Amino acid sequence: MVSKDQKIWRVVAHIVMILLSALALLPFLLLVIASFTDDATALVNGYSYLPEKWSLGAYEYILENKGTFFKAYGMTIVVTFVGTVVNVVLTALTGYVLSKRKLPGVKVMNIFVIFTMLFNGGLVATYINYVTVFHIKDTIFALLVPNLLMNAFMITLVRNYFEHSIPEEIYESARIDGANEFLIFIKLVLPLSVPILATVGLMGGIAYWNDWQNSLYYIDDKAMYTIQAVLNSINEGVAALASMAGSNVSLAELPTTTIRMAVAVVGILPILVIYPFFQKYFAKGLMAGSVKG
Repeated sequence: MVSKDQKIWRVVAHIVMILLSALALLPFLLLVIASFTDDATALVNGYSYLPEKWSLGAYEYILENKGTFFKAYGMTIVVTFVGTVVNVVLTALTGYVLSKRKLPGVKVMNIFVIFTMLFNGGLVATYINYVTVFHIKDTIFALLVPNLLMNAFMITLVRNYFEHSIPEEIYESARIDGANEFLIFIKLVLPLSVPILATVGLMGGIAYWNDWQNSLYYIDDKAMYTIQAVLNSINEGVAALASMAGSNVSLAELPTTTIRMAVAVVGILPILVIYPFFQKYFAKGLMAGSVKG
């Protein structure tokens, strides 16, 4: 039997969650509406949930210059797919090794991993290393490796999941049956770790999809721009927009204000489509992986 006080708290909790959800969704709604707003109207009145004049001009511009945008979209998809797969594989392997507390030297390795969460060499040193030592400038590795390929936070989540969510008895029974560590990892650990691996994959995929800094620092060749790099270039000014549109288009004809919103909508759409399929794993993976080790 639910008491009166419990009913009141449930109602209050639902109201609070509805308000918080609205605060999260309203900016996305404004983004979409702004992308369908007439450019001149947006320049005069700003962005509004009820614009005076609607327009498809921004999306028509994207279709007219589909070569540029589709190429950037394709580069984003390739980088996100490859980067996410490699990220999950390396994170899972590293987390599995670090979860073995009896392994000689594992404490030192854990300290090295945690150290990278607190200290780094800074942007200048990082840039010099990647450009002059590893020579990744204007290569696909510049979009895959720096800051995204693997990080200590995800390694810690996976390590804690392997250590606390998979009973040690399962490992011992597999060893008694003659399985080596590689077989245990492939046949036993990975099937039991779908929630945390899906969580890491989602977080890594979003990071790769939304990344624009690596393009800014390490990519000069516009043919290798991702969709976020194109959006960042457009945000820097109408000159970049005009250069992509070609010499036959005047600045007055370009939807310089609403195009930013349209490209942002196009860029975020895949994440909104994919996220619901991983949501059921996300909370479970984070909760299980955040157990203190």
